[in-house]
Amino acid sequence: MNPLSAPSPDLRILSIEAILPHEKSDAQRSGPLMRRLKNAEHFTNPPIVADLADGRYVLMDGSNRHLSMRLLGFKHILAQVQDYGSDFVQLDTWRHVLADWDARQLMRELDALTGIRIHPGEAAGAIAQIHLRDGQLYSVQAHSEDLLQRNMTLSRLVDVYHRSATLYRSALDDTAQIWSLFPSGIALIVFPVFLPEHIIEAALHCAYLPPGISRHIVQGRALNMDYPMARLRADLPLETKNEQLQAWLRERYAARSIRYYAESTFQFAE
Repeated sequence: MNPLSAPSPDLRILSIEAILPHEKSDAQRSGPLMRRLKNAEHFTNPPIVADLADGRYVLMDGSNRHLSMRLLGFKHILAQVQDYGSDFVQLDTWRHVLADWDARQLMRELDALTGIRIHPGEAAGAIAQIHLRDGQLYSVQAHSEDLLQRNMTLSRLVDVYHRSATLYRSALDDTAQIWSLFPSGIALIVFPVFLPEHIIEAALHCAYLPPGISRHIVQGRALNMDYPMARLRADLPLETKNEQLQAWLRERYAARSIRYYAESTFQFAE
């Protein structure tokens, strides 16, 4: 992949109802986000969607923004459309860092779950691996190999700690770094990588993944757009809103106010 050749982002105003999420929203994130969006003057970071070519779109990233806008009564949302088959899209997973809880209680509650088996060490076909701070490793296997049933089981597993622990997402899998960065961390949960067809199937069948597992890495992502929220709120046809968006983009390109960074970056203001 040559990041220098990433194309300009395909930005569109879409019907919120045409966008299908593949994961549940994160209650720890969506509440504060909704409060910010309610009175926001600008929309900054568009969700990423994949076109299903039938008038519907799979939500690749931005489930909390999508849900928040929907609950606030927006009919339309600004989104970036990506081709799932493109070399500029990579599907990975987030790791879950659990903090501010007790590791023994975590394992007791997981042991009480039906539909899973927990083994010490690594195990083939695991739906998750649990790295405890004391160095112990466990693998979690689902009783069913059916993708939809596995997603339901995975959601139940995440629900166990989502309601009790402080949950952080991380791209790191080095436990030494994790424990250094998260002093109150008790466990690191690592998930297997999904395929695009798994994400699409989850969206089409409403068999949602837990929040914050899938991670779509998109080269040429549109960020910090500051598009006027008043234009998204306006009671205008979708076609008119997209004409306004394209005119707005032409103005930004003419003013040279759009810059492409090919480098991998760390953002400290998320």
